[in-house]
Amino acid sequence: MVRRTKEEAQATRAQILDAAEQVFHSQGVSRASLAEVAKAAGVTRGAIYWHFENKIDLFQAMLERLRLPLEELARASESEDEPDPLGCMRELLIKALTRLASEPQTRRTHDILRYKCEYTGELLGLRERMQALSAECDQRIAKALSNAVGKGQLPAELDCQRAAVCLHAYMEGIEANWLLVPSFDLAAQAPALVDTVLDMLRSPALRRVPIG
Repeated sequence: MVRRTKEEAQATRAQILDAAEQVFHSQGVSRASLAEVAKAAGVTRGAIYWHFENKIDLFQAMLERLRLPLEELARASESEDEPDPLGCMRELLIKALTRLASEPQTRRTHDILRYKCEYTGELLGLRERMQALSAECDQRIAKALSNAVGKGQLPAELDCQRAAVCLHAYMEGIEANWLLVPSFDLAAQAPALVDTVLDMLRSPALRRVPIG
């Protein structure tokens, strides 16, 4: 009986997240209320508060669903035991773009994040969480790049922190621009787009300046 209850709770949580995604996408995060999310999910507001502390917590859980399918590849690229960290990173970035192009749920969630979320009022705290998430992403990318340097896949003098910022910004820009104007086949071009930024990592402009 306990196991069944846990399964039901997980199903309700997923139902709430699905409803939040639809409501946030149609109304914007700032304008949407938890009462509207509850109505769309077919649950009470109490059910939402049982699973989520507030709208910010609900929003972050919705974003976390995007990360989970790619987490294994991300961890592989960050592992010093991985023999091909750059290959793992390439696969990770290609999958991120192809999922955006081919999965409606992924596309809606990214659209909410880029264009339907204002960091004002009750969402001021969300800005701080997103800043922390962005900084964590930069550090994880830098770790993966450092592993690739250690395996001889990238130049030994690569400034991994600066390169991570550039790679992160490139991917964010591709995603944001395509969501606004989806004028090309993102899935088909994903490998070439990713190879472009990986080639950039070999640029002398991203090398550390020698001391002395």
